[in-house]
Amino acid sequence: MSDDTRRIERVAGLVRAHLTELMRRELGDDELASVVVTSVEVTRDLSIARILVRSLSTDDDLERRRNLMRRLRKVTPRLRRALGPRLELRRVPELRFEFDVGGDASARVAELLGEIAKEPKGN
Repeated sequence: MSDDTRRIERVAGLVRAHLTELMRRELGDDELASVVVTSVEVTRDLSIARILVRSLSTDDDLERRRNLMRRLRKVTPRLRRALGPRLELRRVPELRFEFDVGGDASARVAELLGEIAKEPKGN
């Protein structure tokens, strides 16, 4: 693993940890406090951080997801400013939030596999 790769992974890990803390403690928004950062991918030049998030909310529908993403976009400048001193980088990466639908896809695959397993075996 190259030094660049290690640095990118280290920055991604720091972004994830600090964003999680900031959303829980600094924003004063209960809904954003229930957001889980599932993954952070940082570009090689450290200019962009793609942040995948999910909500811990049990009533998760498309409209709630859209609302959550709007709220995240609204607080993005504040989060980025707060990240600056914590990351100790010359330039803080641009934050791009996306809803992580990976859990939905894996749940659907498990559901389909269950249906297939229940089908009668025919010749």
